[in-house]
Amino acid sequence: MEQFPDNLKEAIEWLASFGAVPEGGVTRTLYSKAWQDAQQALKEWMESVGLQTSYDTIGNLFGRLAADDPFAPTILVGSHVDTVKSGGKYDGAYGILAAIFAIEKLSQKYGKPAVNLEAVSLCEEEGSRFPIACWGSGMMTKIYSMQDIQSLQDSAGIRFGEAMKGAGFEPDHPYPIRRDIQTFIELHIEQGPTLENYQKSIGIVQAIVGQKRFHVTVTGESNHAGTTLMKWRKDPIHGVSTMITKLFEFTKEYDEDLVATVGEIHAKPNVSNVIPGEIIFTVDARHPSESVLHAFCECFSREFIEIAKDKGLEISIQKWHEVKPVQMNGMLNRLVQKICTANELAFHKMNSGAGHDAQFFAKVYPTTLLFVPSRAGISHSPLEFTEETDLENGLNVLVDLLYQLAY
Repeated sequence: MEQFPDNLKEAIEWLASFGAVPEGGVTRTLYSKAWQDAQQALKEWMESVGLQTSYDTIGNLFGRLAADDPFAPTILVGSHVDTVKSGGKYDGAYGILAAIFAIEKLSQKYGKPAVNLEAVSLCEEEGSRFPIACWGSGMMTKIYSMQDIQSLQDSAGIRFGEAMKGAGFEPDHPYPIRRDIQTFIELHIEQGPTLENYQKSIGIVQAIVGQKRFHVTVTGESNHAGTTLMKWRKDPIHGVSTMITKLFEFTKEYDEDLVATVGEIHAKPNVSNVIPGEIIFTVDARHPSESVLHAFCECFSREFIEIAKDKGLEISIQKWHEVKPVQMNGMLNRLVQKICTANELAFHKMNSGAGHDAQFFAKVYPTTLLFVPSRAGISHSPLEFTEETDLENGLNVLVDLLYQLAY
């Protein structure tokens, strides 16, 4: 009989063995062999602790501790099983493992709950194999449909539906509508340094920030680097350097939750002795308030246009990605705060700068997202790490929360 883990530390290592890569870290992308093996192992573990298991038609895995009432609503708790390439052991995995342990503990101590408690291992969140993120939660909340994946393929040219069929799921079947879900709870590592820097045990997420991403193309004149005097140049890099400086200056005019990043810069022709004719760069802006985010993006866009005009350059600003901010449930968060206070756990009310499955569920159901510290804020890396004490603190808060909601 297979031995399943007895504690969170063991469980983290156990789940990380599915998709472990030699150079460290875990690669467990959607519908891959490692992904299939991990989901099946989780299913068997859920069954070993007395949960009723099932997959939906796209590969989300559920383990239910059922109430006596067949019409009782369901509290769904968990996270995602997929990883980025060579990712860490804790991202997503911790939330699934904690959900199973929490429900097992409650079942052993109190028996059947008044409402169904259901651990979920969501099939996908990262978007690391196909260009779609939060596939599992997006389908459960009807934000996505099967139409959204019809044309998608991975880097090897494998179509999304083909990969789904290869893993034993049916892209041609209608997706079932769940009407029993009452609440969603996600426990996750922070993936940032805030809790560690503030020396707090639990992060109570108020909102998941909105995001806007832009491609900015600035065009000038390409010419010889030695024979074109500075006063005669229309050098786009001069304009772009001024724009980026202004972008970062503008962030200081807002609160500390406003973040802006220039992550890509491409020069054409990208030759050391040629004045570039065109620069393309990206801007990623994030804030928990839609109005603040909109105002900031309008502000820097106007400034970029003025800088280009002043320097005789042409500019195009194209928004290519947008996610609205999502608020977590106030009642659930106040309950978590009381639990932390009662257990003398230092907590911090914060926002999440990264996206999570909780942001999809929160659009439909009362939802809360809880963080535990990440060492040095490192994530999506083999260096990702959370202390065992912090893992257990998060689990204990989850157990108390589920007890108060379900018993």
